[in-house]
Amino acid sequence: MIRTRLMATAMLFNENDLLMMKRSPTRTLNPGMWAAVGGHLEPEELNDPQQACLREVFEETGLRETDITDLRLQYILIRQNQLEIRQQYIYTAHTLRRDVLQTEEGTLHWIPREQVLQRDIPFIYHKLLEHYFASGPADHIWVGIAGSKERNIPTVHWTIMVDPMKL
Repeated sequence: MIRTRLMATAMLFNENDLLMMKRSPTRTLNPGMWAAVGGHLEPEELNDPQQACLREVFEETGLRETDITDLRLQYILIRQNQLEIRQQYIYTAHTLRRDVLQTEEGTLHWIPREQVLQRDIPFIYHKLLEHYFASGPADHIWVGIAGSKERNIPTVHWTIMVDPMKL
């Protein structure tokens, strides 16, 4: 049986630096790898991924909504992981301060943009960062679907989300 998992994540920037978490080696998902802050939507957040994102940011960094500017949904990632379809809402924002809490989930670091892709990052997040750094902020939402190209090489297929009734 295929199950679903919904997640919300924030790519938080301060000047030219991206806040990244080096995940604890004891974590079940991607132990020891570098990731953004975020997590799973709670049942009461299913229709409000932005609220889930803000909750996760506060839990993992101590940053409140008032410490963040320009929060916007920039990406929706969809991928299959064994018998689970994962849908992840990726928000971008800027922070007004750099001081953050440390939690048991991992350690937080401000990484200069030019050094971000040198980290050990999960495949789909690495592809998202490559796309964002090449495309920059957009006025629309990008949808990325994990798949493959010729010879079963893993990739992410990008498309712009549009309302077809407004074309």
